[in-house]
Amino acid sequence: MSRPAFEGAAEAAVEALGLSRSKDLAGLLAQGRTRERVLTELATPGVSEAAARLYDAMQAEAVPASEAAAYIRGYVAARQQTRDAVQVRTVWSGPSTPGVPVRATAQVLVEVINEAQHELLAMTYAARPYPALTKALTEAAGRGVQMHVVVETLAGAGGLLSGREPAEAFASVPGLLLWVWARDPADRGRSRQHAKLAVADRRTLLLGSANLTESGARRNMEAGVLVTGGEAPRRVAEHIRELQRRGILRPFSANQALG
Repeated sequence: MSRPAFEGAAEAAVEALGLSRSKDLAGLLAQGRTRERVLTELATPGVSEAAARLYDAMQAEAVPASEAAAYIRGYVAARQQTRDAVQVRTVWSGPSTPGVPVRATAQVLVEVINEAQHELLAMTYAARPYPALTKALTEAAGRGVQMHVVVETLAGAGGLLSGREPAEAFASVPGLLLWVWARDPADRGRSRQHAKLAVADRRTLLLGSANLTESGARRNMEAGVLVTGGEAPRRVAEHIRELQRRGILRPFSANQALG
């Protein structure tokens, strides 16, 4: 029997909760917890409303709690299987050719940022204000995404970068945290923070040669890969976080000349 209201509400609840907490919801339903108890357990902005709509749909379409729990568990399992499937695609900036369909770096970069719901980590050598990028990052901030961007500094580039600090490209994005490589003084001037990547929710990774600039995303000839699912996005995010934890990456300070 089709129960469109319940199915839609259940899928919306999984989107709001995320896969891990959706398993908690299924467990509470399977245990026969009351509506009030479940809403108390899941009292998070945006989540309580989705859970309440789920209960309304269950009541309207006479769906027992045990069946609701089974449906949610099955839906979560299907989402996890889809999430874990690995896709690798090429991404290019510059001229295209008719025989090889490519996805433009500028478009893919914005899509990766737009996909982020919880965490966005990025690294770049150069950075300049780029309206499309700033808009996507600002919208991500509005969704509550935790954003960390690792940049090079003018001092760290040893004269190979000029103009304003790359960090200033992100000054208008609320809540975005900037990081720099805290090199050993002996290595200053001889090494560069040259990685260029973006990883969303440890699931989608854009890795390539393009800096976070309009030239890199739109005008230059740049190449990269977009990896969706699998281990690579997770391991990249874990590596960046561990570099932060160890103090190898440190918060950017405009008052420090970190090289």
